Amino acid sequence: MDFNRYQRAAAKTVQEAGEGQDPLLVPLLGLIGEVGSVTTAYKKRLRDGSAYELSKQHIREELGDVLWYVAVLAAEFGLDFEDVAAASLEKVKDRWRPSEVDQLLLDQEAPAHEQLPRLARFTFTPTLRGSDGRTVINLTWDGQPVGDPLTDASHLDDDYCFHDAFHLAYVAVLGWSPVMRSLLRRKRKSVPETDEAEDGGRAIAIEEGISAMVFSYASRHGFFDGVRHVDNELLKTIGSMVAHLEVSVHRSADWEKAIMVGYECWRQLREQKGGVLEVDMLQRTMRVL
Repeated sequence: MDFNRYQRAAAKTVQEAGEGQDPLLVPLLGLIGEVGSVTTAYKKRLRDGSAYELSKQHIREELGDVLWYVAVLAAEFGLDFEDVAAASLEKVKDRWRPSEVDQLLLDQEAPAHEQLPRLARFTFTPTLRGSDGRTVINLTWDGQPVGDPLTDASHLDDDYCFHDAFHLAYVAVLGWSPVMRSLLRRKRKSVPETDEAEDGGRAIAIEEGISAMVFSYASRHGFFDGVRHVDNELLKTIGSMVAHLEVSVHRSADWEKAIMVGYECWRQLREQKGGVLEVDMLQRTMRVL
């Protein structure tokens, strides 16, 4: 039986709401009650162990009741049940299944000198700055400086000076980083529209904003040490920020991986006060050597 056929059949068994009663009230309360029945059955299993037999028939019946109320509520909201199911699967795929590898190389049509480096090593070197005695981090690639020396740029000593690791993680996992593209002089100037819309100041500001936003979140969650997942709301916010950019082809799962890879390397750089990062775009990996 397909979902729409089930929904039509379920609608025929709905009892009319009482006079002046919201027709959504009963199915909403019913759904809550039936979900409660499923959890109660599982609670008894946890409590009684092998002494409690949780039969498939029992669960089948309880889940069927949940399904009926969901179908009825969908109809009350004017929703197609099959469309609801399809959208749910798409949402789960976005959250938990990384994109295919062939979506990674977003600049594969650009000339070689405008492509992000497929395999590269970047060195983070702490250096004492003579003018004020502060330690700065110098980033180099093949011995050449990448951008200006960085401090934490904060009243707090939070090692944000290593945050280029986040941008490099976006390169490795997403094949994207307007910030690194600018610092490495890999902007796609051969296509002015791409250079402006994808590699320009607005895209750079968005990426820096994402890095700062995630850092603020990470600072409240142990910088993801021992954490496996990022809140959905944070990933949704990132998705909305990049919706008009080429990186939007990637899924929430890709962003989560990029964030986790970036912070794993950032924590190592922070602990050892510098080091070498190897970025491998083809394998979608980044590691501290």
